[in-house]
This record gives sequence, structure tokens and C-alpha cells, in this order.
Amino acid sequence: MSNEASGANARSADAGPLGYLALGLTLLAYGLLGTGVLSGTSAGGASSLAHLVGGVTLFVAGLWQFRGGDRFSGTAFTILGAFWATWAAAGPAVGKNSAGLFLLLWALLALTLTAASWGAGQLTRAVYGLLTVSLVLSAIGVFSEAGGWGKVGGWVAAAAGLAAWYSATAELTGGRWGRVSLPVK
Repeated sequence: MSNEASGANARSADAGPLGYLALGLTLLAYGLLGTGVLSGTSAGGASSLAHLVGGVTLFVAGLWQFRGGDRFSGTAFTILGAFWATWAAAGPAVGKNSAGLFLLLWALLALTLTAASWGAGQLTRAVYGLLTVSLVLSAIGVFSEAGGWGKVGGWVAAAAGLAAWYSATAELTGGRWGRVSLPVK
């Protein structure tokens, strides 16, 4: 196969479902581990998954989206990939104030993504809106050292993860069964 033919196929491929699956999986793991539902776990336990799936896969999916001309998903996936890679690399060595500030700054970024997603549909807005709320609640929990806020933030992150996962699944299965299988607005 010539380089020209493979380049045409590469530019036409959409990495959106890959990005939303990676985001969904990472947010579900981070959220559920942060809730304390599983005994002896915390959000920090998701750091390997956050680094590889959330960091690397999201970053690559974002670059692929940029290559295809999708500025919004390219920006969202690459910056969130950087977030997860940084969060995983920093680990528990980060102090309370640094961690809280980190979460607040990323909440501002998530708020920007929420505003930028306004024309992309309700499901996309839900993913980024819930991510914003989750990061704010997690930051409040870190600053106040009140575990309850972090747990609520974990549940909201899990909801954002489910919305991202649903979005990817709907896009991947849409029309493959001869009809719309999962509705998306």
C-alpha cells in the first residue's frame, strides 16, 4: 500500500470514540475508587490506569483528532491526557495545597471545555460539566480535609465517566445494527 493511500485513511479515521472510552474508563476508575465503595482503596489507586489509559491514550487520541481537523476534541483529549499523566506522576508526594490548587486549575480548564462544548450536544456538555463539578468538589475536599466532599466528587466523576462511555458506545454502535441503538442528543 502506498503512503498516499494510507495517509488518506489515517486522515479520515475518527479517534473520538477512543478518546471518550479512555476518558470514561479513567473517570470511572478515579471516581469509584475515590468514593471509598471498595474497602482499602482511594482515587490514588487509579494512578497506573490514569497514566496509561487516561494520559497516553487520551493524548494520542487528541493528536489524532487535531490531524483530522477536530479542534475541540483535539484540545480536550490532549489537555486531559496531560492532566491524567501529571496527576499519576505527581502521586501522593504532592502536598494538600498543591493538590487542591492543581484540581482547581484543572476545574477551570474543564469549565472552558464545558463552555466550548455548547454546540456539541447535551451528552458532551454533560461529560465536561460533570467533570468540572467533580474537580471542584475534589478540590474542596482536599483543601478542607473533609473526605465527604471528595467522595461526592468521586460519584460525580463516575457519572461523567459513564456519560463519556455511553457517548463512545453510541457512536461506535450507531447504525451498525440497522437502526440507532443508543440515542444521543
